[in-house]
Amino acid sequence: MVEGKRVAVVVPAFDEELLVADTIAGIPDFVDTVVIVDDRSRDATADRAAATGDPRVEVIRHEANRGVGAAIVTGYARCLELGIDVTCVMAGDNQMDPGELESLVAPVARGQVDYAKANRLVTGEAWDLIPHSRYLGNAVLSLLTKIASGYWHVADSQAGYTALSLGALRRLDLDRLYRRYGFPNDMLVHLNVQNARVRDVPSRPVYGVGERSGIRIHRVAPRIAWLLFKGFWWRMLQKYVIRDFHPLVFFYALGGLMTLVGLILGLIVAISRIFFGNEITTATVVLVALLLVSGTQFVLFAMWFDQEANKDLR
Repeated sequence: MVEGKRVAVVVPAFDEELLVADTIAGIPDFVDTVVIVDDRSRDATADRAAATGDPRVEVIRHEANRGVGAAIVTGYARCLELGIDVTCVMAGDNQMDPGELESLVAPVARGQVDYAKANRLVTGEAWDLIPHSRYLGNAVLSLLTKIASGYWHVADSQAGYTALSLGALRRLDLDRLYRRYGFPNDMLVHLNVQNARVRDVPSRPVYGVGERSGIRIHRVAPRIAWLLFKGFWWRMLQKYVIRDFHPLVFFYALGGLMTLVGLILGLIVAISRIFFGNEITTATVVLVALLLVSGTQFVLFAMWFDQEANKDLR
């Protein structure tokens, strides 16, 4: 327990027979329950977890591989049944420092925030320890997640080391959460609709412990970007139209439309000039410039309105 609150750790695991026992062994004593969710591993992950003999451990096996997000949702559902006050998520590959768990749990247990997540990018070690391709991909996705989720103060969106309050867990629609690698990003979008308070907690990147990453940035990043695009408009509809009203939706819609039309018209004019030698009139140039400048300004104003609307969720 922490601050008199029961704490559980959900460990999604897929083919982690080499490291899952070390992960369990490192989980601090203040954790009351450890839920290992074996996502239909092809090795002995579930058996190795059960063989640790830790009385806190409960192993749940998926009959089919559903994805890391689905494994976390299964763990969340189990902790919801148990009425756990603070539910944390740690990967099964021993890449998350268990010594940092209390710093994630404490603000949630005290009721200061609803969701605490690790941020590996604020330390000076991140660029040196994280593979550069993953670091840059993470930075781009973090920027997109800020826009999509409305949590402008949050970075390192791909960090899966988190702590969630029971109240926030009860308000989430677990069936709507994304089931695969974009889960942390989608989670933030759904939490924002619930007006959950979120805090980043500095974390030390851990690499070179024998982990095997199944993430391929060139494949995963486009899917997550598309997920965030859909999540952004879903959040606009849910938060600023259905549950309440804010004029920023008009700024985003008009700004996006004007920018898109300006880009298309500018491209058509450029092609017409380059390939067909057609003259470009002053009126056409002014129209394209007006659309692009006005559209960009509208979008920037919408971002500022969104940031102001969410400033109390820190």
